[in-house]
Parts: sequence; structure tokens; C-alpha cells
Amino acid sequence: MTGWDVLDRLIGSFPPIAMTLLLISALAAVVIFIVGFSKHGSGFLKYGFKQVALSSSLEKRFDNLEAKIDERFSRIDERFSGIDDRLSRLDTRITAIETNHFGHLKNYLGILNGVLLDRDIIDNQTKARLDNELRGM
Repeated sequence: MTGWDVLDRLIGSFPPIAMTLLLISALAAVVIFIVGFSKHGSGFLKYGFKQVALSSSLEKRFDNLEAKIDERFSRIDERFSGIDDRLSRLDTRITAIETNHFGHLKNYLGILNGVLLDRDIIDNQTKARLDNELRGM
């Protein structure tokens, strides 16, 4: 037994007047659906014919949404400007540390060259080349 057999027995069990009323109501529902869907699109399935004043409320919703988005972006811009300020201060600190660190390192290497010369590990020519390299840094 297939689904068509079950449908045939179901339709056959109704009196002809009931089947006529069911057929008329089904055709009316199809016509209402076609009219509603062509007028309101897929929103008709969710809201029905209650979408008459939807366009003005949509404008208000979009205006509110735009205001909220602008507010969020302004907050984000403020945060990024604060981060930029912090990064610029950090860059200044790093530059100061690098300059100070390499200054101490150059002094240490100059003293080390002198000690190596005193202990006869390097000669005057090598010390002069190392000093020239330190000046170039």
C-alpha cells in the first residue's frame, strides 16, 4: 500500500460536500499566499499582512542602529588614540634605553681594548682598528 492509496481512501471517506468545502478553502489559502508573498516577499511567511507600517519602523531602527555604531566607533577611536600615545611613550623609553645601554657598552669595550693591549694580547694596530670600529657604532 502506497501513500497514494492512503490518500485515495481518505478522500473517498469524506462526503462530497465536505470535499468541496475543503477544496474551496485550499484554493482560497493558495490565492491569499500568492498575493501576500508577491506583495511582501518572504517576510509574509513570518509576519503575514501586518507589515503595512514596517518601512517607517525600519527607518527608525536603522537610525538607532547607525547611532549606536557611530558611538561604538568613537569609543574604539578613543581607545586606539590612547594606545598610540602609550606606544609613542614606549618608543621614547626604548630609544633612551638603547642609547644609554650602547654608551655603557662602548665604554666597556674601550676599556677592554686597553686591558688587552696592556696584557700583550693585541698589538697597537689591532687596538686602533677596534677603537675605530667603536667610534663608528
